[in-house]
Amino acid sequence: MTDIFIDSSDLIEITDLRKNPLVHGFTTNPSLMKKAGVVDYREFCKQVVEITDKPVSFEVFADDFVAMERQADIISSWGENVYVKIPIVNSQGLSSVPLINTLTRRMQLNVTAVFGLIGDKEIIPKRSMIVSIFAGRIADTGRDPARFFNHAINAEYLWASTREVFNIFQAEK
Repeated sequence: MTDIFIDSSDLIEITDLRKNPLVHGFTTNPSLMKKAGVVDYREFCKQVVEITDKPVSFEVFADDFVAMERQADIISSWGENVYVKIPIVNSQGLSSVPLINTLTRRMQLNVTAVFGLIGDKEIIPKRSMIVSIFAGRIADTGRDPARFFNHAINAEYLWASTREVFNIFQAEK
């Protein structure tokens, strides 16, 4: 079965969809929040946690690993249904895998912005983990995103950047 996550920074939309049995969870990011006019990151996230008990993913916005870890600890404290989004690399292209392996011991993670293969020996989940593979963006480059899901680690996979209905059928496979 394929679970559907709604990528939104609209509290009304999240409120309306929280009881929909087809919606498994919610995810957002700082860019989406800014576009939606969110001015208080913490307050917005706490409102989302109050609205739904479904899984919700909130992203760190720091770029250095010490600050990422500090932000992750804060974000994970907002609720039991919270997954902390950590990008697979920072803006300098440095791997976040060591930080991810540290954080997975104490919180639920959503490893995000994945554009390539992750080896099953690189990331070793200790708690519930989502891996967000940006399948739509991978397909935009002319590569088949389905092959990136064949190198599974023990995690749930999120087919991110869905572009067309066909992607849902691909994800289901």
